[in-house]
Amino acid sequence: MAFKTVSNKVVLREVRDIVLLIIVGFIMTYLIGYTQSTRQYWVAGSFTALMWVFLWKGNSLLSRLISSRINWLESPVNSLVVLSVSIITYTVGSIVLLMRGYEFLFNVDFDRVNNTIYSAILITIIISLFMHGRSFLIEWKQSVLDAEKLKHENVIARYERLKDQVNPHFLFNSLNALTNLVYENQDLAAKFIKQLSEVYRYVLDTRDKELVSEDEELKFLESYVFLQQIRFGDNLRIDIDTKGELTMFPPLVLQMLVENAIKHNEISTEHPLTIRVKKEDGYVVVENSLQRKSSVNPDSKGVGLANIISRYEFLSKGEVIIAEEEGRFVVKLPVIKPEH
Repeated sequence: MAFKTVSNKVVLREVRDIVLLIIVGFIMTYLIGYTQSTRQYWVAGSFTALMWVFLWKGNSLLSRLISSRINWLESPVNSLVVLSVSIITYTVGSIVLLMRGYEFLFNVDFDRVNNTIYSAILITIIISLFMHGRSFLIEWKQSVLDAEKLKHENVIARYERLKDQVNPHFLFNSLNALTNLVYENQDLAAKFIKQLSEVYRYVLDTRDKELVSEDEELKFLESYVFLQQIRFGDNLRIDIDTKGELTMFPPLVLQMLVENAIKHNEISTEHPLTIRVKKEDGYVVVENSLQRKSSVNPDSKGVGLANIISRYEFLSKGEVIIAEEEGRFVVKLPVIKPEH
């Protein structure tokens, strides 16, 4: 039923266009002055009307046919050459055939109107090429937007998969720590549970957000750090100094960097891990002492870092910088101003 409705609309639109072209043809004939007799006006008017119908509707059909065979984006030069040659050949051929038909049927002498016809042919070719060039630019722009949209959706999907992977692992470690706390320090266990609930509330609240405020992200980071310091005690040292230009953050980005440092570095009494968060020259800098675990591949950036890089590609003109400097692993996140 829906298909039939669409088909009817297409047919009505085509009929409407043809009627308009015929009316334009007769109006142009009148304006040009072929009105010396009724017969002359109807013959000249019908010829002009059919010429416009053949040129506009025929070229439109030809363009759609070529576009369906040759992809504009993959072969723009081939498409333009084939389309141009086809339009010129069809336009000249259809006019010549129409002229010969009118000469045979109505004994028309086209010597007087050749200049008008040739002008119409030239104008039609120029307008047709312009319209098809415009269509190409529109399709190219739309394809770029579609590609960016798809890339963005892929980043979001990867972000969601990352959270699905991180959350069970983080919850497992947190529950193990909580098990010991319940017997050792019930007050601290109660605070641990409260901070754990704050962490998961934040994850749920920011699920559909691309950016959050600095206060929100830092408050979440403090809850996360509290839970980790229950596990590692004084062996994990985190210094947060956010004085400077206000910034927005993609949700969980600081937590991912802190977790990345904890995951890939040794943390012990002999080798305590120090993590610093600060602002510097238009960047939020997250750095940690480098004491990589022997089981970790030094060339691996990890899923978390790759995800952060992809998200910042969409949200900032600045580039995420990752480097090792003097025994430190450093990640620099470009500041995203609140008005963004």
